[in-house]
Amino acid sequence: KRSRALKPLLWLCGVSSYTSLALSQHAVCLIRDWKRSAPVLRLNFRASSSSSSADDTDSAEVLSRYSDRPWEYLESEEYIERYGSKPVWSNYRRNHKGGVPPQKTRKTCIRGDKICGNPCPICRDPNIIVHYKNVNLLQQFISPQTGIVHDPTRTGACMKQQKLLNKAIETARDCGLLSAQLPHVDYSKEDYSNTHGAVAATPAPFSLSSGELWYPWYGSIKPDERELARVKRIYKDYLKPDV
Repeated sequence: KRSRALKPLLWLCGVSSYTSLALSQHAVCLIRDWKRSAPVLRLNFRASSSSSSADDTDSAEVLSRYSDRPWEYLESEEYIERYGSKPVWSNYRRNHKGGVPPQKTRKTCIRGDKICGNPCPICRDPNIIVHYKNVNLLQQFISPQTGIVHDPTRTGACMKQQKLLNKAIETARDCGLLSAQLPHVDYSKEDYSNTHGAVAATPAPFSLSSGELWYPWYGSIKPDERELARVKRIYKDYLKPDV
């Protein structure tokens, strides 16, 4: 079993007769040196998968070309050929188990060196970069009727990209790149002036003489004698003596 495990490693090191060196110290040294000198492969999971090295070179050039100016990608022929005039999230459907779709989107599509099976519309395309100057992209995630940002359950964007979208939209509105719909209030000078017919000066308070009641109708009320006697009996320690 050990010789079978050492066979591909010895073949990579250039050793043909692995049977004689399988358990020898020389083979162990060769394997250790090969591990130290082996090149480290780093994969870009956001880039589209390709079978040839030429495609990998092209994808790297695309990333470097749109990283500084991401708004140019939405005007390129590549974007029009892939999405047309529709938003980037129009034809997206998340893979899920069963007939009922999940009620919440993912927290993130890319975690370290691992990527989910069907990433969100922003994470699946490496050329789509959320930036406050990328106005054409931000407008796709805003309702044209209400001006409210679409819910991530409708667009399918993960929570990480949704937070970046909200921040970029807020920054773009502060810079004047996006229009912000504010409630309109009609201002009328008559509503805030004292010259209106319904507005008048506050009358001065009138003074009461001794024995006069504040409400004239209060003197016509005659309380129940039995109820009055019961209340006096309960609070007799706190009532003033009759003069």
